[in-house]
Amino acid sequence: MSASQSRVLVLLALAANAGIAVMKFVAAFISGSTAMLAEGFHSLADTGNQLFLLRGAQQSRLAPTVRFQFGQGKEAYFWAFMVAVFLFVGGGVVAFTEGLDRFRHPHQAEGGLAVNLIVLGIAAAFELGVAFRPALKEFNRRRGTRRAWRAIRETKDPTLLVVLFEDSVAVLGIIVAAAGLLIAEWTGDPHWDGVASMTIGVMLCLTAWILAVETKGLLVGESASREVRSAIRAAVLSVGGIETMERLLTMHLGPDEILVNLDVVVEPDKSEAELDDLTRRLEAAITAVVPQATRIFIEHGRDL
Repeated sequence: MSASQSRVLVLLALAANAGIAVMKFVAAFISGSTAMLAEGFHSLADTGNQLFLLRGAQQSRLAPTVRFQFGQGKEAYFWAFMVAVFLFVGGGVVAFTEGLDRFRHPHQAEGGLAVNLIVLGIAAAFELGVAFRPALKEFNRRRGTRRAWRAIRETKDPTLLVVLFEDSVAVLGIIVAAAGLLIAEWTGDPHWDGVASMTIGVMLCLTAWILAVETKGLLVGESASREVRSAIRAAVLSVGGIETMERLLTMHLGPDEILVNLDVVVEPDKSEAELDDLTRRLEAAITAVVPQATRIFIEHGRDL
């Protein structure tokens, strides 16, 4: 996914979450519902997360400097990790503690069920139509024939991953909040409002944990996917003058930047000029199949 496509997804999610957060807080104030308050904090956390992603995208595009000689592509991974932290603390923990307090000290809501359900319905429409559907469409395009979980584990684009997970749990949170409100109304038991809020909190914490685990690998220095490494190997061995490739090391410097380091054994008796030409042909062959290979380092050995 290009940087412009990622930015569009984030801006759509930002606009949707900001508007939804305001509506949910107003509905929570009118009705006194803890589940609606939890949903308000959820949307507020999502809004802040989109700002984190925009910051990461902006910083990751900065040109290399003396201090950051490979560029700052990993900024995107750092801010995606911050999204997980903020979602855990600002969304999950707050929602759970508010729900626990309501469960321990229940009191009947002051009405406003219709307002809550209308707001949740509008929120669901915004989440599904504005944010979740474009993200899911892009994810399905990227994963191709792979299983969904495998595609999630192998994706190197934290923006798509965060938006997809956030919007998925947002839709589930709306369903849980609506269920809690309706059950509390039907049974006359306000404990269900607290249960819904705690459930939303647990969902947010689990989502934050998954995002943290996935982005941690990218932040530490995850290699390119198996398919990309196979494509590089095939491209190298297709170049005339190469006997074999002894080592291939890759690392993602950003969603669309891959560092490639490889050792090749070349045919004997090649001159320096021929080795230079061979290096240029290798780089061209690699970038032809993997355009994201922006940093390529090649070491030669001679087959004696």
